[in-house]
Amino acid sequence: MLETSPPMKTPEPEEPQPALRKGEPEKRGRKQSKEVRRLQLIEATIDSLAKRGYSETTMADVADGAGLSRGIVNFHFESKEKLLVATLQFMADEYAAHWRAALHKAGDDPARQLAAVVAADFERSICNKRKLAAWCAFWGEAKSRPTYQALCGARDAAYQSVIVDLCRTLKEDGGYAFEPQGTALALSAMLEGLWLRLMMGTEDVTRESALQAANEFLALAFPRHYARPAA
Repeated sequence: MLETSPPMKTPEPEEPQPALRKGEPEKRGRKQSKEVRRLQLIEATIDSLAKRGYSETTMADVADGAGLSRGIVNFHFESKEKLLVATLQFMADEYAAHWRAALHKAGDDPARQLAAVVAADFERSICNKRKLAAWCAFWGEAKSRPTYQALCGARDAAYQSVIVDLCRTLKEDGGYAFEPQGTALALSAMLEGLWLRLMMGTEDVTRESALQAANEFLALAFPRHYARPAA
């Protein structure tokens, strides 16, 4: 449950600043220090969400996990709600940058692009238990859904639009009979389901076997563009 009475904002405790290069403005060093501090707190929030869940995560847990004072947490985020929103924003930005980088790196071939975006979902920097559990904590909390939609709705729509466009291009190139919108939706739903199975850990599913299953789907849907992976 989100805290409804945020504590009064207090000045951030003085801490040693990092050494600056010759001629580098002091203001830049302070800004870097502040950004580093915020990232520490966000990473500690991800850890707490993975360990305790959404409602049980507290500002004190985050401060302790980051090894910082509770006053610093209050200074940067003022309330648990703002801290959680910033964490969700960070994770959404990170995910969007990750799949876009994979898409760009794949070049202009749509088959390579789709395979790269699918594979990006199972790279360790994005697909690890702590981050998957944090995503599930947000998805499972009804109160976070309006915030999730506000922060992530446009990114989700952009991602799905890219998947639909790639499916449509491959259909036209390969002469397939499927409907691109439905195939794209099925692919996205399967990727989300594989993430959930990885987070639950109830079956013998690894990042490698999950990616193999996703590539199996691509080979079945687009047999003229992808070979079936070896067993």
